[in-house]
Amino acid sequence: MTLFAFLRSCPPPRNFPTPRVPASGIPIEVVLTVLEAAYFDERDDPDIDLLNKCTLVCRAWSIHAQKLLFRRVRLRSQSAFESFTQAVNRSSPRGRLLGDAVIQMRAVLDHNQPGSLDQSSLAVAVANCPNLYELDIAQYGCVAPGKDVVGSPTQERMRRPAPSFDERSLELLRSGPRITALHFSNWSENDHAVLQLLEVWHSLKSLSITGTSPVLSPGMTYPPFPCALEELRLNCQREPAKEFLGWLLHRSAEEKSLRVIDLERQPSPELLDYLVEKHSETLHSLAIPSFATHEHAHAAMRCRSLRELRTESSWSSPVVCRQMPESIQHLAFGLDMDTILHPIIDLVKTRDDLQAVTVNIWRDGDRHPQLASLQMTCAYRGVDLRLTRDVRRMRMMVRGDPVVPPTYPRIQTLDSMQPAVRSTFVA
Repeated sequence: MTLFAFLRSCPPPRNFPTPRVPASGIPIEVVLTVLEAAYFDERDDPDIDLLNKCTLVCRAWSIHAQKLLFRRVRLRSQSAFESFTQAVNRSSPRGRLLGDAVIQMRAVLDHNQPGSLDQSSLAVAVANCPNLYELDIAQYGCVAPGKDVVGSPTQERMRRPAPSFDERSLELLRSGPRITALHFSNWSENDHAVLQLLEVWHSLKSLSITGTSPVLSPGMTYPPFPCALEELRLNCQREPAKEFLGWLLHRSAEEKSLRVIDLERQPSPELLDYLVEKHSETLHSLAIPSFATHEHAHAAMRCRSLRELRTESSWSSPVVCRQMPESIQHLAFGLDMDTILHPIIDLVKTRDDLQAVTVNIWRDGDRHPQLASLQMTCAYRGVDLRLTRDVRRMRMMVRGDPVVPPTYPRIQTLDSMQPAVRSTFVA
């Protein structure tokens, strides 16, 4: 039984709203505090099993636990979509309550799998969630039966075609909630799908593009992208063309809105220089794999309003830390035996606004002779030193919610009154 089917079988509360003091005598405010405090397990992952059990305790607990389960949903198949739409059917008070609870959704459009979620179903699911603010879509192309090669290189697997979004689905998406954060992972050769989605929402503030690089059709005239983005994250197989970035960030440059640039693949010096030239005045957070070259280091030093600088490499030009502005609040980097720590320790000593240092330990980095000095300096200065040996864990720690924060490092929260909500995927 799927989770959606299980929740549909749970008896609905007899009356709305739920009494503030249930029969158990425990004030509902205390119950909510306990549920949210126990929401994550020891690995900092959402505790789905716990929430499932909480739905069975009593009626007063059930609806609140279900709302937490529906904070973030994942749809991978048509059967999951059908169960989900029945659970959030807006013809019933309970369905509206659960649909209103959804604020983050991840959908997988895998045209190579039987029974996969289709684009029209995705549009219907989105329309049933009026408070949805973050949408994560992964699209995979289709290959003829027997032609797929398991373990083939990523570039070859991306040569599969995928259909474009039909007009009916696009219109339904337009009539739905005002999405502010869009993540689109495109593992197909359709390089125009993301352009279709960008035409739907003029409310975007955070945009992440992974996989196939978007391409503007040659010979066509595109009006400037109307959104003033605050965050841009790119992880494309091929570096996006400056023409596309100029179109995408035209209004962001005019309104000086862009605060975060996160490039998961090492950009060319020309691309990074182009982005910094347009947005260095307002940029608060810059992340690239390495600042080892003079060109990349110089680009970072031109951003005089930086509050966060992130890299995963264990080697960066020492001059980067020496030239960090007084406004720096968070520094993230990789550490091995060859990492030069003197400039980082000096930065901790001299930057009063620094709040945290995040370190991913590569190989034998824990035996670095100056690591103890960094730890003592951070402790003396009241700077939070966060150590990890898993680069994926590091990325989770530093990225947080897709809402640009006033201070760094970014965090994930579980505050239903804020747009940035830490939550889970529902399988």
